[in-house]
Amino acid sequence: METTGTRRSTAWLPAIWCLTRLVLLLFVLKVYVFPGPDVTSDVHVIYQGWYDVLRTGTFPQQDVTWQYPPAAALAILSPGLLPFWDYATAFFALICVTDLVVLALLARAGRRPGRTPRGAWVWVIGVPLLGPTVYARYDVMVTAVAVAALLAGARHPRALGALAAFGALLKVWPAMLLLAARQRSAWVSALGTGLVVTALFLLTMPGPFAFLTFQRDRGTEVESLGALVFHVARHFGWQGEVLLNYGSIEFLGPYVTEVSTGALFLTGAAFAWLVLWRLLARRFEEHTLADAAFVAVLLFTTTSRVISPQYMVWLVGLAAVCLCFPGSRMRLPVALVLVACFVTVLEFPLYFANVVASDGLGLTLLFVRNGLLVAASLIAARALWRASVPRTLPAPEHPEPAARTGETPVSS
Repeated sequence: METTGTRRSTAWLPAIWCLTRLVLLLFVLKVYVFPGPDVTSDVHVIYQGWYDVLRTGTFPQQDVTWQYPPAAALAILSPGLLPFWDYATAFFALICVTDLVVLALLARAGRRPGRTPRGAWVWVIGVPLLGPTVYARYDVMVTAVAVAALLAGARHPRALGALAAFGALLKVWPAMLLLAARQRSAWVSALGTGLVVTALFLLTMPGPFAFLTFQRDRGTEVESLGALVFHVARHFGWQGEVLLNYGSIEFLGPYVTEVSTGALFLTGAAFAWLVLWRLLARRFEEHTLADAAFVAVLLFTTTSRVISPQYMVWLVGLAAVCLCFPGSRMRLPVALVLVACFVTVLEFPLYFANVVASDGLGLTLLFVRNGLLVAASLIAARALWRASVPRTLPAPEHPEPAARTGETPVSS
């Protein structure tokens, strides 16, 4: 039953959402120009180009910037549902509607008994902290699927599995939502959904998995954790380049391969830790599914050789689901992620030229943002482990010896 306190705490949600999203729309529609590089060029140029290819019934098999699973085609084609607008305007409108759907899901979840509206507040505040970039990428759509999956997970494991699989075919990372799924039906549903959707694309559109060959020669993206090595090294004579490569600004040159390999090693180590946690975890509470998903995506984002600004909206969405549960252990990591979102909009697009130049301001912003992500990762992982892995496994119970009890022990 919804309490008076809950109603009061959510009364301002619609107004603040409308105000902040209006500002975002004014920026992406260029009524007002946001400082820095034009973040909408991906929609006007790249997405529009993909749309023109996809509508012919094939994937962009010769375009190395197409690095997405097959269901991403649905997101790119979706502005065709609004033919009365140009492609970019229709895309921004659909992102705004999707944003509203996420808010509705979180607000509804926060009104249930034993839940809290804090999750809805995280979404309302966190998204605009990322600036107009968040409306100029399709990641809000992917995040919406992930949020719906986690909120459905506790009561409807099949829905969790199906949505997680579909999300993974949109942008891979939602597969990690299944990390803490305990019901076999969730995994069966995920497998079935994945196979059916994949088969449909294989039968109807040539080249759905061409993207797998398009990232072999990637460098280290300038905003990633590993890139800090080269930002500092440039001040000591490192002879490398900063170039647009595979759709992002990357470092290319001596030792880039080694640093990229190191990033892959860190990601592998994070995966190994998550597997170990899953094997040893014994205490699963209502919020554990969301907490584990947040930790997993946070670890993979932080250790990735690419940390694009739009990746942060994944963390905002998962963080919002975590804080729908009063018992979640993720409050401090969520706060750190929200601060990191604000620093992210400073480093891109506001002062991205400083980041690319590796000057003092650019270095400071990257060290702060990536430092916040590292701190959030370590704190969140520790909290998840302590909440769900017992310090010592319980000793097996042994019946009293028959000689002492005078009875023959029987199995229970």
